[in-house]
Amino acid sequence: MVVNMNKIFFNSKKLLNSSAAIKQLLLNTRDQKRNFSVSSCLSMRFVQYTVNGGPQRLGAQICTGGDIFDISAVDSTIPNSLPKFLAADKSVHERAKRIVAAASSLVYYKDVKLLSPVTHPDKVVCVGLNYSGHCEEQNKPFPKEPTVFSKFSSTICGPTDDIVLPSVSTRVDYEVELAVIIGKQGKNIPKAKAYDHVFGYTIAQDITARDWQKRNGGQWLLGKAMDTFCPLGPAVVTKEVIDDPHNLDIKCTVNGQERQCANTNELIFKVDFIISYLSELFTLYPGDVILTGTPAGVGVFRNPPLYLQKGDVIESEIEGIGKMINKVV
Repeated sequence: MVVNMNKIFFNSKKLLNSSAAIKQLLLNTRDQKRNFSVSSCLSMRFVQYTVNGGPQRLGAQICTGGDIFDISAVDSTIPNSLPKFLAADKSVHERAKRIVAAASSLVYYKDVKLLSPVTHPDKVVCVGLNYSGHCEEQNKPFPKEPTVFSKFSSTICGPTDDIVLPSVSTRVDYEVELAVIIGKQGKNIPKAKAYDHVFGYTIAQDITARDWQKRNGGQWLLGKAMDTFCPLGPAVVTKEVIDDPHNLDIKCTVNGQERQCANTNELIFKVDFIISYLSELFTLYPGDVILTGTPAGVGVFRNPPLYLQKGDVIESEIEGIGKMINKVV
């Protein structure tokens, strides 16, 4: 039996407010059917976090804001990093499944600091000009093939971390995006098999220094790769939880004012095509992050342009995944 965690959550919202209730709920489910499947236990939200300033831990949640199954702290052989966990063999995943099913180690959500759910991936790949509205606001035709660039993994920060304005730029902009997290290594992946290589999805902000994006011979890298320019979070939601990644509301506000509001159905190149296309060029590894593009409403194309200022608060939200809140400093 595969348990629908979303159904459990929405039918038992009050119960899920306490660790004891979560444990009892899972134990009752296990009693009803002993062969609680791997996909059931891993169809949830994976987070990286610290407690009281301690070392990084890997855990899982049933719902947004729910208490956390402390996976890596229970078994020291389980990596405390999601990319390393994804790259591990099936026996590690089985042990994690048993920890979650037993509800043997729960940490109160209020006691943790969430980190980026993915740290030190092999690569962060980005697709530009991939929303119809974003092309239209620039009066540009839809691209015939993906516009691909990258960000350094050192740009990654967490869902509540500060975004630091660099002293060398006066035109820093926001771009909320759906990010795909690769779960299985692959090269030359057929489009029909692309989702076999997806572990899940998270929210990204592709923070961009527009003045530097147009410098350096027109190459985008320097404008995209400054420190703290890639907040991720708050969790990686596994693909089993998201029915359709191409039908999710996506929104960005700055200081409470709506700047971007769209749906991922505007994506020009869909997730399966992007994965297949990229894998023809290079190998995708577990933990790799793929930013799929941003919708209309970015600051640079407003009249007048609206760039980020110190003290601004950016809220980035995607349906079914959650929300990030980052302050600009």
